[in-house]
Amino acid sequence: MQMQAAILTEPHTPFRIESVALDPPKAGELRVKLAASGICRSDWRVAIGTAPKPMPIVTGHEGAGIVEAVGAGVTRAQVGDHVTLTWAPICGECFYCQRGKANLCAAYRPAIATGLLDDGTARVHWRGEPVYILAGLGSFAEYAVVREASCVPIRRDVPLDVAALVGCAVATGVGAAMYTGRVGAGASVAVFGAGGIGLNIIHGAQLCGAHPIIAVDANEAKSARARQFGATHTLSSAEKTVDQIQALTGGRGVDHAFEAVGIPKLQERAFAATRPGGTLTLVGTAPDGSTTNLPGAVITRSEKIVRGCSYGSVNPQRDIPLLLDLYRAGKLKLEQLITRRYRLDQINHAYTDLLSGELARGIIVF
Repeated sequence: MQMQAAILTEPHTPFRIESVALDPPKAGELRVKLAASGICRSDWRVAIGTAPKPMPIVTGHEGAGIVEAVGAGVTRAQVGDHVTLTWAPICGECFYCQRGKANLCAAYRPAIATGLLDDGTARVHWRGEPVYILAGLGSFAEYAVVREASCVPIRRDVPLDVAALVGCAVATGVGAAMYTGRVGAGASVAVFGAGGIGLNIIHGAQLCGAHPIIAVDANEAKSARARQFGATHTLSSAEKTVDQIQALTGGRGVDHAFEAVGIPKLQERAFAATRPGGTLTLVGTAPDGSTTNLPGAVITRSEKIVRGCSYGSVNPQRDIPLLLDLYRAGKLKLEQLITRRYRLDQINHAYTDLLSGELARGIIVF
């Protein structure tokens, strides 16, 4: 079948909308008709070459839609099911899955990095050549053929544009506070970066009962949005930020600092804002090959903990339905995250808006 997709053919060039061919799903695969796909900075890193991927490629890794066809042996979902896509499929059997770290699944992590499906071939073709897909999904297209494990069936009373967000931004951000950081009631929190991920960390910290919750961002226009999602204080990212955070926390620094952008200098500042014995959680993905200078002597003497966070430490099959239950219960703000909706042919404009700081989250609606 033919469909429209946004393709990157080489780094530092715009997305191009092309008609591409999509093969039917094979054994263990499903075809999903996409309803919506989120605009995420991770896809932009592919576009500018700081996260190198084979090309041509269909990016997009935060989507939701309706199952339209299934291959042999599929048992988790059936035609007509509403699903959220996850870029971190789990096998349930590997070393990490068996030890409560399904987000690090050893069976699928290497596989999704290839841009191909499990038989080593592509389902998308353009001009007779194979097209890779990002994170095993490629959701910047009208349809996606994906692994069964990349689909999470969801309740049907959740709008699909809202459900798309839970596949990445919400799971990562809320999970960072709840699962990775394990923020406790009354804990002090600083979140460096108030974009889509940062807002969800703030919201997750609020759900955990944290106070104060300090949002730090160079774009002061994001302050009102951060407060809407639970920030009690907002600061502009600058050298004096650490002093301001210490002043708000009895001179100590915060119990938990989260860096949600992936900028080494900002990671270092977040470390300085963390109190002795506190925890710095790195959620933003820094450019491949970059380094962050964290002083080993200070870590030793102060017993500060530095922790990485991949996908909010969530188990997507368990936690995506849980997050949508919280949304339906009125406890999780999802619709408020969507700043603007776009058509697929407006994707380059959407990324211009994202980079300017205008979006909490933008959504491609099919």
